[in-house]
Amino acid sequence: MKQAYERPALVKHQPGLMNKLSGVQAMRPMERIDGVPVKELTARFGSPLFVFSERTLVSRARELREAFALRLPRTQLAWSYKTNYLDAVCKVFHREGSWAEVVSEMELDKALRHVPGSQVIFNGPYKPEGALEKAFRAGVRVHLDHFDELARAEAVARRLGLRPQVAIRVNMALPGTPPWSRFGFNLENGQAMDAVRRLRAGGVLELRGLHSHIGTFVQEVDAYRQEARQLAGLANRIAAEQGVAVDWIDLGGGFASRNTLHGQYLPGSQASPSFAQYAEAVADGLSALQLPGGREPTILLETGRALVDEAGHLLTTVHASKRLPDGRRALIVDAGVNVLFTAFWYRHELAPAQELTGTPEPTVVFGPLCMAIDVVRDQLLFPPMAAGDQLVVKGVGAYNVTQWMQFITERPAVVMISRDGEASLIRRRETVETLLGQEELPAWLR
Repeated sequence: MKQAYERPALVKHQPGLMNKLSGVQAMRPMERIDGVPVKELTARFGSPLFVFSERTLVSRARELREAFALRLPRTQLAWSYKTNYLDAVCKVFHREGSWAEVVSEMELDKALRHVPGSQVIFNGPYKPEGALEKAFRAGVRVHLDHFDELARAEAVARRLGLRPQVAIRVNMALPGTPPWSRFGFNLENGQAMDAVRRLRAGGVLELRGLHSHIGTFVQEVDAYRQEARQLAGLANRIAAEQGVAVDWIDLGGGFASRNTLHGQYLPGSQASPSFAQYAEAVADGLSALQLPGGREPTILLETGRALVDEAGHLLTTVHASKRLPDGRRALIVDAGVNVLFTAFWYRHELAPAQELTGTPEPTVVFGPLCMAIDVVRDQLLFPPMAAGDQLVVKGVGAYNVTQWMQFITERPAVVMISRDGEASLIRRRETVETLLGQEELPAWLR
């Protein structure tokens, strides 16, 4: 019989796209993570799988600490729990000397299992009375966000008969950075200074610090210079008017990781400043401090993303390869945006976990969800892959295991590779029993 006509798919192969920097680099497989084979990890723990490198966590924490210690010796890191609050990850940073920065009562409960209350910073716009009571009893440093919270904190402190140490959170307008005006008291309209006067007049809380968080993934180092200068000016004014020299100035977080944002031309590894550049800018801004007796407050940093992003990898397996009507190759993998939330922000770097042959061609990578938004990468040049091949998604350590969703599929396991090359489970893979364990069936439906 005559065979049916099959329309050919014409694909323009692009072995290298030129730009003002260079051509596209050759595709290099990533067959091992800290010496442990990717295939061995997925065979043992399943796919998809999150993998964290203890070696990278430690290296980044020490790099940040040393960069600031050279310029500001009274610097204290506080690990941002919302970025990744898995116990094993937190434990690594606490072992390296970091305090804890939390933004909810749940995070507070987790942090108090690891460090004393004096080493916990409690931020965020929502602190109900029960959370404030727990924080004050433990000696936690509470950063006040609004006047209602100030009054609530006073009421709790009076009831407990305590005089807690608190800070005022400040927001400000900075050139080149979108204002985070939702959080804290505004500096420019005088609200921040009004909050200081109100707190002092109450006579219940003890003003000991100032705090500001100017944004997230901030690649403009001058924004931190201006932030530090503004907070230094406010501290000088408080000392002159109220006779109070603050003990700490908290510059928040927001340092950019080495990932690449959507719409960003340069790769993140080239566009994101180094820790040394951030430290130089902060030190320059804080040189405006003129506290009585030359006092130097402790500088707190709540860095999260820049410490943990590159320590995390997501291993995923190709389920199918197909051709789209526009000619692009499409890969369907077993990890979607329900567990890789940052795919909406980043052009994550992908690497095959095995040697591949064939000409790279335009490719889109879809997850397993029955939703059009489930796109891991919408555009990249990639060699042909077959069902069963594996991919490594790089730079996934921040926010994915705190913002992931149980949607359609169970959430995957998480492992950590020690500095000695030992892979160990740090969060079990979910099962249907995990989900059913949280449900209740009404009597009339049994």
